Amino acid sequence: MDESCEVAIIGSGINSLVAAAELALDGKRVCIIERSDRLGGFIDSSERTLPGFIHDTFSSWHPLFVSGGAYEVLGKELHARGLEYCNTTGPVTASVAADPATGAHRVVIAHRDPAETSAAFKEPRDQAAYLAMLDDLGRNAGTVFGAFGAELRSFPEVAKIAFGALRRGRLAANESFIRDSVMSGRNYVRSRFDGWETDQLWSPWLLHAGLGPDQATGGVMLPVMAMSMHGFGLPVVKGGASRFVAAFESLLRDNGVRIMLGAEAEEILVSGTAVTGVRTSQGSVSADTVLANVSPQALYTSLLHEPPAAAARAAEKYQNGRGAMQIHLALDKPVEWLDPRLNKVPLVHISNGSDSTGIACAQAEAGFLPSEPTVVVGQQCVLDPSRAPKGKATLWLQLQEVPFTPVGDASGELDVRAGWTEDLKQAYLDRVLARLEQFAPGTRAAVLASDVIAPTDLAAANLNAVNGDPYGGSAELFQNLLWRPFPEAAGHRTAIQGLWHIGASTHPGPGLSGSSGHLVAQKLTAKPSRFSRIQAALKPSKR
Repeated sequence: MDESCEVAIIGSGINSLVAAAELALDGKRVCIIERSDRLGGFIDSSERTLPGFIHDTFSSWHPLFVSGGAYEVLGKELHARGLEYCNTTGPVTASVAADPATGAHRVVIAHRDPAETSAAFKEPRDQAAYLAMLDDLGRNAGTVFGAFGAELRSFPEVAKIAFGALRRGRLAANESFIRDSVMSGRNYVRSRFDGWETDQLWSPWLLHAGLGPDQATGGVMLPVMAMSMHGFGLPVVKGGASRFVAAFESLLRDNGVRIMLGAEAEEILVSGTAVTGVRTSQGSVSADTVLANVSPQALYTSLLHEPPAAAARAAEKYQNGRGAMQIHLALDKPVEWLDPRLNKVPLVHISNGSDSTGIACAQAEAGFLPSEPTVVVGQQCVLDPSRAPKGKATLWLQLQEVPFTPVGDASGELDVRAGWTEDLKQAYLDRVLARLEQFAPGTRAAVLASDVIAPTDLAAANLNAVNGDPYGGSAELFQNLLWRPFPEAAGHRTAIQGLWHIGASTHPGPGLSGSSGHLVAQKLTAKPSRFSRIQAALKPSKR
């Protein structure tokens, strides 16, 4: 079977869905090629444990999507097709830990209202510093979010951001903000706060950006996370994340998008210096434009038979980040925390901040199972009770400091020699539950069923999760911003005419914003300027 379209898109994760929808709404003939039997990539939900318990299988929370440009364009269309969000107007996130000095439990909670959040800090200076942190980011929001939504290899786009920054403030102030931005999260909070609250509350959130507390750019991502959740909360899709994908699928089909499921992309077809389509396991798709939502390794060492040599060499050296694990629990009753305020918080981290999270990251980077992992406790039923039968609950646990191929156990207790066997999964589940029991006793006894997704399972489910890394590659500074995925092929436009690279491994990196798909779609649908029309008219004919 051969197909013909204007734009072929490989993969169907968030960036592919966004790009396909925007291009189709502009009237372009679009085809999505997806190897799985469903759309969505790492967006899905199902009854993974017991009937009646709906679990967001991989990703879950949508603050980056509802605050981004893709939602601004597509939100109305998606809501018209059944998308509905559940959100909070009160507590958003929290962190709980044992005080390293006394062993007493310490809890810090972020509310939608920043003033209410900071008012609970022990040090008055920290209360003021917290609001100042958000004000600083607000003053520089045009620079920060402009950079996230721009091609950083484009001089006109970068110049526009730079001139805007210079207009908004003095050069010294801009230099100070840039310096703070490239700090690690640990150094950033040390430079601004005397107490522990901001560190414990927001440093674990850096894991969700593919960073650890000791890696560069935490100084900008930490306040970005805080501002996003104060401003937009932690919305989840009512009824489960698969309904988000269903709304997109309805939008795509309504606008004539051809969806090929179970179709393996085998080769990106090139003639001379231009793309001509994609060869798939179901036949060839002819297209003048191809968007590849794939890993750099797949693009430059597999799908392109004669890739640019420098990009192919760089792809072989591309570094993926730590692996991740997902644990889904069906509970006989909602979690009962020792601090009852946490019973109403949608997402809780078990971490004391940079210290415990930094240690766990270092252990995982060295190939060891962390002795005290940072546990992300997602309580979606707090926002959406329809996820479980009445009186019961689901729990969504995420571990983002897990080696793909463990070489040892930091506690010296677990046998890792056979890798991620079912026995090792259950043993690590026991460690995670024991950590949760410290702060919410009785949770283990309430577990009716569990489902553990190891890093190896993530890699099997999604080829873009190389080595079990769901964030598309390490987001450290050398592989971020101007250099994502690497200098030899930075930017979404590749050296092959008509071929674009999108997804988590491209700027602005991981997350559910859909930004790279949106950015490329906006370029492909932009109306030519008068200057570009004059250039085209003056260009010599090939005939």
